Amino acid sequence: MKSLYRIATVGLFSAIIAGCGFWGDDAEEVKPNPLVSFDAEKKVSVLWSASVGSGPGSKYHQFKPAIDGEKIFASDKDGSVYGFNRESGKKLWQVELEIPIVGGVGAGSGYVAVASEEGEVIVLSSEDGSEQWRANVNSEVTSAGQFNQELAVFQLINGKVVAFDLITGEKRWVYDSQVPRLTLRGTSSPIVASDVTFAGFASGKMVAIDNVKGSAIWENRVALPKGRSELERMVDIDGRPLLVDRMLYVTSYQGRLVAINPFRAQVVWAQDVSSYHSLAEGFGNIYVSESNDAVQAFDRGSSASVWRQSELENRAISAPVTIDSEVAVADYEGYIHFMSQTDGHFVARYKLDSSGVYGDMVVKDDVLYVLSNSGRLAALSIQ
Repeated sequence: MKSLYRIATVGLFSAIIAGCGFWGDDAEEVKPNPLVSFDAEKKVSVLWSASVGSGPGSKYHQFKPAIDGEKIFASDKDGSVYGFNRESGKKLWQVELEIPIVGGVGAGSGYVAVASEEGEVIVLSSEDGSEQWRANVNSEVTSAGQFNQELAVFQLINGKVVAFDLITGEKRWVYDSQVPRLTLRGTSSPIVASDVTFAGFASGKMVAIDNVKGSAIWENRVALPKGRSELERMVDIDGRPLLVDRMLYVTSYQGRLVAINPFRAQVVWAQDVSSYHSLAEGFGNIYVSESNDAVQAFDRGSSASVWRQSELENRAISAPVTIDSEVAVADYEGYIHFMSQTDGHFVARYKLDSSGVYGDMVVKDDVLYVLSNSGRLAALSIQ
């Protein structure tokens, strides 16, 4: 199961712990919930579908499509990067980097970024895929790079955040944080605003970084480690923070969902919930895919739980996204589940690809873009 693939160590073990029941023969096997029956209220349609090489693969990964304007970008694990027209699915360009890629595609401000297994970041033109610059960061970059008009920012698995000049590739600054001995596999992806970068770390800290100096403006602890063992004390922030109406929302594994006023570095409210996924918002709610794969909606203002959908537990679901009046997640069998934003009941289900979907989905203009593990990129609508 994907949630078990995620547990890895830094400097303690080199391999990812994989497979159900990995604690030993006496451990109880974790089984995914079976699909429940329901009367579909809406219909899912495929607007277009395209192939993205060999795809991300079936091991845990953070590959997801990225959108910049009218283009959508995706890559496979073998180093092929693609640009498509977002509305028609027409392939605009394809670049063969011929190096293994470990992180998802980042896109913005006319640029596309990927990262190699060897700790190299490569920045391409979103127009034609031509290489603009590359730099060695000496660490894995498992999450997508982020951009503003001046910077390309990457969060590394060793706890660093590195910013480069968007045009020249010159290193502007490095922010370094301490990494616990035991962490989840992967990292959060930062929010890069014009003057500040918001980044969450495996220590459970949320940090606002000055985009000129690279120093911390403030830091706030989202979760405190608890328990005796290193496993119990993991509080990684692996999901991308969410900035909505001047409020910052962030979750942590075995920790909390918190709302932070980013101007005062003040926690406005907090709810105990465990998640390593990015968040979604809509209908006045914040949506969370919990670490046990239940989906929960919290009221943005009061923090009260609005509803909780537990029928997807242990199905290795993706982060939630909102489309029209629904919230959607994908699972390890390639099903996409659509729930009502109002009360969480199922309204539709669509099987995209039996290879499964581990990477997060993207929504733009009420179109859902999904990249399967085998490399099928599809644009879906729901009516």
